Amino acid sequence: MKIIGIAASLHEGSFINRLLEAAGGELPEGVEFTVWPGLREIPPYEAGPVPASARELLRLLAAGDGVLMTAPEHSLLPAELMYALDWMSVRDGLSGKHVAVMSASARACGAMWAQAELYKQLQSAGAVVMGAELVISPACPHFDKDGHLTAPGLRDQVRAVIGQLCPAEVMEPALSL
Repeated sequence: MKIIGIAASLHEGSFINRLLEAAGGELPEGVEFTVWPGLREIPPYEAGPVPASARELLRLLAAGDGVLMTAPEHSLLPAELMYALDWMSVRDGLSGKHVAVMSASARACGAMWAQAELYKQLQSAGAVVMGAELVISPACPHFDKDGHLTAPGLRDQVRAVIGQLCPAEVMEPALSL
């Protein structure tokens, strides 16, 4: 199984980028995880030749079994994420694809609003969407020096989202730790 990771942040080292990387480390053994780093380079959709950054995204999606996304820490989706969603939608890159979404915010409403907006966009593109809002303070230490999740409750929440994305037979070894 292959999962594609997409973080809705342009800020390297942001909480949700770190959360996506850490969530990739919670995937069961044997699941390949590739993070798409091209959000900053994605142009707005326009008819005609597909630009290289959009082509790379569409190629990754076609080769993947599912997508793990982190929504922004605030209620607005970045324009570049909207551009990526447009390319994925127009080219049927998300049609029938399972997409798990996690959003994290110090305030519940920020995560909830961002995730609701992202759900609408993903569902209109034909994705099968699942996920959870994680109300956690980005100011608290949730990661160890290697970027792994340290809080057991947060790990459980992340694994629950991953459990929605990965079939049960794939998840069993990781969840029985």
